[in-house]
Amino acid sequence: MTRRVLVTGGDAGIGRALVLAFAEQGYDVGFTYILANLHVDTLLAEVEELGRNAYGFQSDAGDEGDVAQLYVDVDNAMGGAPDVLVNNAGIQTWSPLLDLDVADFDRVIRTNLRGCFLNTQTAAKHMIAAGKNGAIINLGSGCNKLGFPNLSDYTASKGGIEQFTKASAMELGPHGIRVNCVAPGAIATERTATETEGYSEKWSALTPLRRVGTPQDIAGPVVFLASDAAGFVTGQTLYVDGGVFSSAPWPQEY
Repeated sequence: MTRRVLVTGGDAGIGRALVLAFAEQGYDVGFTYILANLHVDTLLAEVEELGRNAYGFQSDAGDEGDVAQLYVDVDNAMGGAPDVLVNNAGIQTWSPLLDLDVADFDRVIRTNLRGCFLNTQTAAKHMIAAGKNGAIINLGSGCNKLGFPNLSDYTASKGGIEQFTKASAMELGPHGIRVNCVAPGAIATERTATETEGYSEKWSALTPLRRVGTPQDIAGPVVFLASDAAGFVTGQTLYVDGGVFSSAPWPQEY
């Protein structure tokens, strides 16, 4: 039986790698995006070239009405509720705490944390109604564990996602739905390439594996957590960071 996965914010970056990885594993794949763009059509074609069905849905993760309609559309287009949901949609702003606009704080929390809540709640209802033993994977960050300067809103959202993951796992476990979190470290994407000058070089020097990650490095662990091989894993956060957030400040080179 074909399994179905829905990836929010799946048209670029880590989301795109997730979409392709699931397709390679034999899933039919749906993904959301905010604005129609060339990446959407290209990704749909790439999934179909892998022999799987692909579906793009324009939906705002933080909008209650959009999310409610999304799962109706998924049921109709994909032939039923998703077996797997990946809450990947997220945004980031940069600002010192004392200068952070309330509007920016609200926008980040709305997309990252509220979006994770809305999609988890709605997807779980559809999974339960369909009698599915589903899996939900939420994308966190190193911010789950540590505070990042100039990212107080983003850090708050990702820390909230980790605790939301645990609470959701407790409540959805009796329904056969597992909920886990994957927390990436420094990952080379289109966004991070413009985030900081010398991003890859700076983070490689801080990372025990001496390189930054790729979106494909994130895709493998996410696919694993969605699989039957992780059937007894729930409420957990897996750091996929090359060891960077397990490293204490150390005065000597190693």
